[in-house]
Order: sequence, then structure tokens, then C-alpha cells
Amino acid sequence: MGVFGIVLILGLVSATISCSNAYKNPESINVLDYGAVSDGITDDSEAFLKAWNEACNSTGSENPTLVIPNQNFLLKPVVFSGPCQANNISLQAASLHQPHLKRGPTAGFRGHNRAQHRRSWSDRWSGSQAHVSIRNCDGINISNLTIEAPGNSPNTDGIHIHASQNLIIDNIYIGTGDDCIFIENHTSNIQISQVRCGPGHGISIGNLGKGGSFVLVENIYVSRVYLNGTSNGARIKTWQVGKGYVRGVIFEQFYLDSVKNPIIIDQNYCNIRGGCKEQHTGVKISNVAFSDFKGTSSSDVAINLNCSRAVACTGILLTTIQLKSAKLEHNVTSSCTSAHGYSLGVVEPGSCLQN
Repeated sequence: MGVFGIVLILGLVSATISCSNAYKNPESINVLDYGAVSDGITDDSEAFLKAWNEACNSTGSENPTLVIPNQNFLLKPVVFSGPCQANNISLQAASLHQPHLKRGPTAGFRGHNRAQHRRSWSDRWSGSQAHVSIRNCDGINISNLTIEAPGNSPNTDGIHIHASQNLIIDNIYIGTGDDCIFIENHTSNIQISQVRCGPGHGISIGNLGKGGSFVLVENIYVSRVYLNGTSNGARIKTWQVGKGYVRGVIFEQFYLDSVKNPIIIDQNYCNIRGGCKEQHTGVKISNVAFSDFKGTSSSDVAINLNCSRAVACTGILLTTIQLKSAKLEHNVTSSCTSAHGYSLGVVEPGSCLQN
């Protein structure tokens, strides 16, 4: 009785969504049959919810498909939630449009899936506020996805992952005003590959330990990433007051073009930028590898490992790092605080890790 746990928050959208497998006895449920007007002016939120409820409570088919035609729909925030009678629900949508508003209404799809089967979808967004949020999911595939938002648009994470396990994300292009991919707490066994990011804030594992919360993040693998003009490359950020751990993280095969912070760990984050007082707590960061990083840094510090003096970073690996300044006749450096580990092969700028 699981329904996939994906939230899709759409700005100005041109989308083709398919979250389906080859199911038996498919049943199509079209939002137009439940009162959707599709004139881009009338609020169709209620019709969408009616159609969803019909799919969710379907007994005529174990695997219904909610169909959203290629027309204009105006929606207030909509949440598709379970649990459902149907074992699996497919979404097929095209051309969801919203008004040209800076902070307009959004549409969301949410559910809970504890099953082990996998789903995948292919999509494209283009708008002022567009992102995909994956919450409470186990076994989701995302591939061939394009997300575009202005570089100055706030809070527009491309893909936001929270409390999810066993995800595969592949062949993604994201240009946005915030993190291209943002991994939050209670996540594990995440594989991300073939990502183009820029503009944006790079690939981040962050917002961990806020309010003293306990952090559980492990087995994160990110590879074959191209970043262009982003404010970060590969980043791990934790609040000083947090507890728990981040461990078993691999960032590899990153190519960076004028990226501000190519490699960064900030274990001392607080809400006063530059004014964080030292704490006796911290999220333990261990067994993190940065491998095969090539390209240019727009900042003077290309490797910045700012770890906690109370809960030091351990098991950090730097291997095959070749980072140069994006500025002519400038050099880049490394900076480490309480960062323990080792380096292998060429590491430029030179490693500052404590053995």
C-alpha cells in the first residue's frame, strides 16, 4: 500500500513526468474528468485532489495512472498523500504552467513508500522557482532531468533529499539559485552521477545538526560532476550544536570551472556568519574522500576543511587533486582546522591534513 514519496514543487513548468513501471491492469484517471477546467485562470486544485483520491483509493486496478494532460492548470499548493489502497500509482503529466510570478503558487506530490521496488522519471522544468524534493523514500531512480532557474533566485534547490535511502540519481542538468543537489539528514545509500551544475551552490550535504538534532548520514557517492561558476563544489556543512555523524562519503571525478569553494567542509556553522563561538559539541565527520578534482577556483582557498576542535574530522582522503586559480598569475592554497587524514598522488594545492 505504498505510494512513492516524491514532492515535485513546480514554478513555471514545462514537464513530462513518468513515475511508472510495467504494471498489470493499468487504469487511467484524468484530472479533466474530475472538474479541472485547464484555462490557466480557474483554480483546479480541488479537481487534482479528487483525481488523486480516486487513484489512491482505487480497487479496480492495483496500478492506476493519474493523467495530467498537456494543458494549462492553475494550482494552489497541492499535496498528494497516502497511504493508498493501490500498490503503485503512476503520474503522467505534461505542460504544467504557472503564472509569471516571482513567488507564485506551487504544486506538490507527496507520499510514503516503504516498498523496495524502484521508480524512475524523466522531466524538464524551466522557471523562477523550481525544485524536486524527495522525502521518506526508499528505492527511487531519477534520470534525464533538467531544472532551470535564475542564478539569483533564492531558495531554489534543484534536488533536495531528506530522510531517504537507496536512491540513484543520474544524468542531471541543474541551473538554479541555490544548491544543485542538497542532501539533508537521515539519508543513506545515495548514488549520484553525471551531473552538470551551474549556476548554483554546488553539491551539498548540509543543514545538519541544527537545534542540536542528531544526524545520521552515510554511504553517499557522488561522481562525474561538472560545475560552472558555482559558489561551492563538494560541500559538507554541519551546525556546531549538532550530534551524530556523517560518514562514508565519496566525491570523485569533479571538473570545476571557476568555482568559489571547490572542496569545503564547514563543521562550525552557526547563524552568525563569521561570529561562531567555539562549542564542545559537533557532528562527527569521518571517512570522506575527495578524489580526482580538476579545474579552477575563483577563490584563493581551493581546499577548505574547517573542522571542529571538539569533534575533529577523521579519515579524510585527498587524492588526485589538481586545482588552479581562475585568475591569471594567482595561486590557490589549502586551509585545514582539526582535519585528520592523508593524501595520495598529486594534490594541488598541497594537502594540509594532519596525519
